[in-house]
Amino acid sequence: MSTLIFRTIAPYLSALMVLFSVFVLLRGHNEPGGGFIGGLIAASALAIYGIAYGVDVVRRALWVDPNALAGFGLFMAAVDGLSAILAGKPLLTGLWFVPVIFGVEIPLSTVLVFDVGVYFVVVGSLASIALALEESD
Repeated sequence: MSTLIFRTIAPYLSALMVLFSVFVLLRGHNEPGGGFIGGLIAASALAIYGIAYGVDVVRRALWVDPNALAGFGLFMAAVDGLSAILAGKPLLTGLWFVPVIFGVEIPLSTVLVFDVGVYFVVVGSLASIALALEESD
């Protein structure tokens, strides 16, 4: 399905979906959403872009192999879960840091690192599946 209208709107729709997926990712540790839902939205954006332009264009746009992205996300989530043990807390306990940057307190947490890891796992694994299915056609 590579109509002119679809190929014209696909880059804008994909960019908007990726931007929304990052919003859902960052909002997720305080409200519903997070790494999994954000990753699903981003993987859907890559699938739409792949349907419009082909697998090779999506692979060039990703910069890294989707399987490597999923592996890195799994490593991030695992290391984040173990960081609580190093702090003397139970596994996967959220730790908060509030650094002051340019006079502004910015609350950071290990929960966000875990969510980013889940995001990478979902995007990498689903992009790998979608690209493999699109290559088989």
